[in-house]
Amino acid sequence: MKTLRIFFFLSLMAAGLSVMAQTKDSSAPHVDLIVIDGSINPAVDDFIRESIGRAKSSGARALLIQLDTPGGLLSSTRTIVKDMLSAQVPIMVYVAPSGSGAGSAGVFITMAAHVAAMAPATNIGAAHPVAGGGQEVKGVMGEKIENFTASFSETIAQKRGRNTEWAIQAVRRSVAITETDALKKNVIDIVAKDIDDLLRQADGRKVDLDGRMTTLSVKGASVVRHEMSLKQRIINAIADPNIAYMLLMAGILGLYMEFSNPGVLLPGVAGALCMIMALISLQLLSFNYAGLILIVLGIGLLIGEAFMPSFGILGIGGVISLALGSFLLFDTPNSDLSIDRSIIITAVATMASLIFAISYLVFRSQKIRPTMGMEGLLGEIGEVRRKLSPSGKVFVHGEYWNAQADGEIDVGERIQVVGYDGMNLKVKRLPERAS
Repeated sequence: MKTLRIFFFLSLMAAGLSVMAQTKDSSAPHVDLIVIDGSINPAVDDFIRESIGRAKSSGARALLIQLDTPGGLLSSTRTIVKDMLSAQVPIMVYVAPSGSGAGSAGVFITMAAHVAAMAPATNIGAAHPVAGGGQEVKGVMGEKIENFTASFSETIAQKRGRNTEWAIQAVRRSVAITETDALKKNVIDIVAKDIDDLLRQADGRKVDLDGRMTTLSVKGASVVRHEMSLKQRIINAIADPNIAYMLLMAGILGLYMEFSNPGVLLPGVAGALCMIMALISLQLLSFNYAGLILIVLGIGLLIGEAFMPSFGILGIGGVISLALGSFLLFDTPNSDLSIDRSIIITAVATMASLIFAISYLVFRSQKIRPTMGMEGLLGEIGEVRRKLSPSGKVFVHGEYWNAQADGEIDVGERIQVVGYDGMNLKVKRLPERAS
């Protein structure tokens, strides 16, 4: 009993020391770090918003965002910038590691930071709004989007005291510069070789926290890295045009195989899951309805070719429609994301090859002569066993049949089945073989 009391007392002491250690660690100077490596989408938006709130509540000296992005959704970018400009905790954006870049949406996020930094051998720029396929948005709509994006970039630069002229040119002329030029042109504040170097250079800088000037004290602070939650990782993974497109193709293919072979189950279940995930992904991304309609039409034409062979007319039309729909699926002015061309070519070729193969098998099966039933006897050779005058009996295919001929045929002569009437065969005399 005494031993149990001692063990219980020691356990309480250990728990108390653990709580004290955690309290001490949470109060120690630290900087929260998150890494954004990929496109800007709703999952990244949610992750950054959550990280800003966590950094504020935990008393972090700053929130450090390590960034490497080719761009993303304009809607998500605007929300992220809005949260950054009104943040109550200093935010540092660090374009790193070497070889990384802040393209398109990344330009606005970098400039919206209280401290903007880049690693050596990185670049920033090319923020001109484009359609999903990478081409320029034409007409009045393109002009409106360009003017809005340029003013958006200018506003951010003015708010953070950065080069507004370059910010405008990054949108209107898609200019991109290296970290050295970005520092010279007052696009960023620091060029740092690593995070420790960044914290050392940023220490002592004054930043504006929504109207309140604060001096950064981050030198020597510990760096606490935070990861996306499971939900955010899943959304981030499927909010990718390439993933969304492959899920859509896999879903259509799985459902097609299930409907053409009812009861197999596995293709149907897998196809349904892929289709649901694809629809969720399309909801997260900005997509073109015309592209989706063309994809559905293309699949319909290819299936039509499989069940109603049209000597390639439906199939060729289906391939063209599927390819056009694939290229147009994410062709929108609200995003600069696009599907990799190699994925489109592979998917279209695979889908078309499979459908054409099924079409060929169906066509060939229709041409094969039946081997069972009355139709299977057509063309068979037999022998007369009871004189046909014109009716009698013949031995065909190992069986005796009632038969009828146009004229008399003697017993023992060879005949060939040319038709049937109910259960009676119609036959004709075979010519005598040359001796």
